[in-house]
Amino acid sequence: MVKLTEFARGGGCGCKVAPAELQKMLAGLRQGEHGALLVGNSHNDDAAVWNLGNGQLLLSTTDFFLPVVDDPFDFGRIAAVNALSDIYAMGGKPAFALAILGWPVEKLGAELASVVLRGASQVCAEAGIPLAGGHTIDATEPFFGLAVNGFCEVKHLKTNSGAQSGDILYLSKPLGVGMVNAALKRGSMPDAELFARALESMLKLNRIGEALGRVEGVHAMTDVTGFGLAGHLFEICKGSSLQANLKWAMIPRLEGLEVLMNSYVFPDMTTRNFNAYNQNMSELSAEALMLLCDPQTSGGLLIAAAPEAASAVEEILRADGGSIIPIGTLLSGKEPFIFVE
Repeated sequence: MVKLTEFARGGGCGCKVAPAELQKMLAGLRQGEHGALLVGNSHNDDAAVWNLGNGQLLLSTTDFFLPVVDDPFDFGRIAAVNALSDIYAMGGKPAFALAILGWPVEKLGAELASVVLRGASQVCAEAGIPLAGGHTIDATEPFFGLAVNGFCEVKHLKTNSGAQSGDILYLSKPLGVGMVNAALKRGSMPDAELFARALESMLKLNRIGEALGRVEGVHAMTDVTGFGLAGHLFEICKGSSLQANLKWAMIPRLEGLEVLMNSYVFPDMTTRNFNAYNQNMSELSAEALMLLCDPQTSGGLLIAAAPEAASAVEEILRADGGSIIPIGTLLSGKEPFIFVE
């Protein structure tokens, strides 16, 4: 059986460009003035937002990566779930998707690429949208993802810069997927059940984002992917000019993850994330570093909600099978910072 991860240097959101290098790439980018563009690249939001002028917003995003698992069908499904998450994280509803596929045809053959596309198509059908087309190239490494367009009412839009002091933080999926993927790639996965739990998490659509977008007290939302909980929470803090107080014991993690943490199995992206954000965090234990900086592929939604909206948020999370335990709070401060208790 062909193992896709053997044909790529990295995998999933762990192959993102490091935060420091990304800032260098974006340094000379000028967005210009466009009256209908409500959200661009200024706050590292999950999707661009265009005002259609009729109370509706057009959301547009793209996301792709190298294989994170060996099975091509699962690779297609995970990549699709991950890309759709950007629309849900803005409080929107996906409308249609286009495929982005790079494939070493001579090495892997067209048949395996077809399996990847079938996996993505299945997820799009689950989300109630068509996989309407796309673009392919013959590449040295396999990669796959989607460009997704969706819609949202103006009043339901959620960004990562709208949080308020006193907001409660929730995380809808457990952390640890990056460590599991690192163990898989290195051939050191000790527990098939742990991998099964990670796979289940990566394949779960964040469709609750649309419902959370309708909750007035949800002030900010983003999905946790390659920059880890630390990186994506820092983006909320920076965009909203706030600080965060995280409760270490309350942060959800995959059951059985301790076996990897105790063996210090983690991806290279964890170190890059720590180097990018450690100056904006309180001192971390080795365990906290590995978990908070763990790059998530198809991770959960990070939600900032007013205390009076807690019951509505928890009801949505509970119905979806997500964690309903608050992981921390946001508070006023002179500069963005993350405290870990």
